[in-house]
Amino acid sequence: MPTLVVLDLVGIFAFAISGALVAVRKDLDVFGVLLLAGTTGLGGGFIRDLLIDAAPPAALADWRYLLVPVAAGLLTFGYHPTLGRMERTVNVFDAFGLALFCAAGALKALDHGLGPVPAALLGMTTAIGGGMLRDVLAGRVPAVLRGDLYATPALAGALVVVVGVELDLPRVAVSVVGATVCLVWRLLALWRGWQAPRAPGAASV
Repeated sequence: MPTLVVLDLVGIFAFAISGALVAVRKDLDVFGVLLLAGTTGLGGGFIRDLLIDAAPPAALADWRYLLVPVAAGLLTFGYHPTLGRMERTVNVFDAFGLALFCAAGALKALDHGLGPVPAALLGMTTAIGGGMLRDVLAGRVPAVLRGDLYATPALAGALVVVVGVELDLPRVAVSVVGATVCLVWRLLALWRGWQAPRAPGAASV
């Protein structure tokens, strides 16, 4: 199985579980769980494919892309963790999805002829798109807008992938390194409570 497909499917699974866990915490029914799982898992890749004119999007052209979020949603619906541990679990799975998708998005953008900078930006967009859609549907302010270090780790991981490919390094190796950079940065930010800078003082009204 090609590296890009593996990254996509594993990223979809991780993101889909995070979306399904949010739905369970919001006390949604099984349809709501599957909807949030699918939106979170497939949203970023869908945006990526539309932006690079990869038609039809991979989510509609390959049955595995639809099966994975359904399986993740049903698995989460039946075996979700206790409510007291829900937030930490959501954040960990979300971090894994973020890391995998920033690498996969950058690789696919390069494969479709984009330059290094646009490819890195599209890798970031792929990584944050599904989580943003999930949060909007769940009635939450998206993590990328709350001061969380979310988009920055994704962009850093995508840049590592792009630079590695430009240097003709093995794609699997640069994908692993790029995803690891994003994952470690995101998990450290969650653990240490790191936040993006905000404007000082209260906003004027």
